[in-house]
Amino acid sequence: MSKYRFYRNSWIFLEENKEQLLTKKEARALLEEKGLIVRNTYDFDTKDNTSFWFIIKDKLEDISELPSSTRKKIRRAMKTYNFRIITLDELRNIAYEIVVSAESAYKNIMRHTTRECFESLIDEYKNDGNKECWCVENKLSGEIVGFSVNTIKSDSCEYDNAKCKYESLHDSTYPYYGLFYSMNQYYLGDKKLKYVCDGSRTITEHSNIQDYLIYNFKFRKAYCKLKVHYKWWLGVVIKLLFPFRNIIPLRNVRAILKMEEYSHNSQ
Repeated sequence: MSKYRFYRNSWIFLEENKEQLLTKKEARALLEEKGLIVRNTYDFDTKDNTSFWFIIKDKLEDISELPSSTRKKIRRAMKTYNFRIITLDELRNIAYEIVVSAESAYKNIMRHTTRECFESLIDEYKNDGNKECWCVENKLSGEIVGFSVNTIKSDSCEYDNAKCKYESLHDSTYPYYGLFYSMNQYYLGDKKLKYVCDGSRTITEHSNIQDYLIYNFKFRKAYCKLKVHYKWWLGVVIKLLFPFRNIIPLRNVRAILKMEEYSHNSQ
């Protein structure tokens, strides 16, 4: 079970297309080590339309096959920016200001309120040892206005964390269009990976990035099944609160109950 990683008190498998259904004993062993939750997804890319999925792209089409508005924005971005791979140390030097600018546009979300908090995240990325970073660099000024941190897996790549400065998202230069287009070309075209992924179905529903990727870049839903295991006392709490999941005001609690609902409906 070494493929599991520990993230925010939860165990999550590193490679979704290789994960198998856990036994209760296997899940209990992880929870005895530490943590409160084991998220177990299995039957990846099943033909059944379940309640849980990953957003993936496993086919690299010609740019002419993308929507006309997407093509126009990609070309504008490619004229304005360079999209290139950088090191984590380079990311450390430029990313914090981008994060502050990007997240200033959102309300009611967790923010990196200090530089120290963000740099600890960079240290976590370094410890993972399987991260690759991209930057969005203005061709004229040399200013770096965006970045993406990706996780490289055995035959796929996950787009973990992408941010662009608020101003660059509203000046008609379309940095995200060029960034995702360039990364898709590199990982699916140059590197010949099986697919790229933007993660699983969101349980907080604060972002429309997955709908954006589906429409503009022909990502799709790879359906799977979901089973969630809990520390024994948390399992009791979940059972008690589950009937009231739609009226509980606490965002984090509601998110866990939403995942439990997905688990119930994906079997």
